[in-house]
Amino acid sequence: MKVAVIMGSTSDLEIMSQAISLLEEFGVEVVKRVISAHRTPDLMCEFAKSARAEGIGVIIAGAGGAAHVAGVVAGMTTVPVIGIPIQTKALGGMDSLLSIVQMPPGVPVATMAINGAKNAALYAIQILALSDNKLSEKLEAFRAEQTQKVLDATI
Repeated sequence: MKVAVIMGSTSDLEIMSQAISLLEEFGVEVVKRVISAHRTPDLMCEFAKSARAEGIGVIIAGAGGAAHVAGVVAGMTTVPVIGIPIQTKALGGMDSLLSIVQMPPGVPVATMAINGAKNAALYAIQILALSDNKLSEKLEAFRAEQTQKVLDATI
């Protein structure tokens, strides 16, 4: 299964590349797209409606400002969507966070912290690992290594 990483603008790539890098480290195939809910709505509709048929198991959607990418995609697919609110200059990302987290009942989006691309990637990996033993083993090793780093830390 693939993970799609989509964003509303190329200006979001700096943050979204953190998710892309981590997914690639785990050996997950990543589909990367810039798709604007406002400027390319037809493309967004086509992408969302074909996601499952294209082998996409999770969609990670990042956007700033009004941040409609995650919600609009979630409204058109049953593939799990993880939203990443991107920090903005005007409101520090609170506008993005509230836009993504306040989805209506029946159209869920798992929402990460502002600029939380790494956790979005790990959450996507956890979802895929439910049906992929090899990925599950990689995730267990990652967690064990993370734990060991804390245990080895000295102050």
